[in-house]
Amino acid sequence: MITVRAAAVLIAGTLLVTACGTMAPGEAAAPMRDDAPSAAAPASTPPSTPAVSDAPVATAAVPSALDFSATTLKGQRFDGASLAGKPVVFWFWAPWCPKCRSEAPAVKAAAADYDQVAFVGVAGLDTEAAMREFVQGTGTGEVTHLADAKGAVWTKLGVSEQSTFVFMKPDGSTTKATGPLSQGDLDGHVQRLLGR
Repeated sequence: MITVRAAAVLIAGTLLVTACGTMAPGEAAAPMRDDAPSAAAPASTPPSTPAVSDAPVATAAVPSALDFSATTLKGQRFDGASLAGKPVVFWFWAPWCPKCRSEAPAVKAAAADYDQVAFVGVAGLDTEAAMREFVQGTGTGEVTHLADAKGAVWTKLGVSEQSTFVFMKPDGSTTKATGPLSQGDLDGHVQRLLGR
């Protein structure tokens, strides 16, 4: 016990000298008392608060496939990078495509069932008015839909036909499936995407 107290007094004295810097001329340091409680904690006690670091917070790397920006059918800007580190289902469709229309209920149900997965519809090959009409008619308005009339996102993700699904894991790796996909087929792909 005496050695711990002596070590604490020595540490406290060293801290006082180094922390206070230089003293003004004529000032004297206050003497340490042996009966004063020790300000230093024993060496075995962990600090009560974590150390603050200036290191930047790690964020998910953005795969090259997500290096795009587009506009949603609601007129909002959409950055593909916002999907980095998340499981994503891209559904590539066209308003006049009967296969796409037939699988809309499965997409709507899967998006509701798997809230940990981002579902993004990518509309192309027609006008924005026709795209909005498709979304309204199929009831898939809860899914984010991109207006990709020029096919930039289609090209970015290597899609050349509708209906195509691209399943992207959080690490950026992808698999594709050509539709139409039934509810069971789509659920199976989403389960594999989630590693189940």
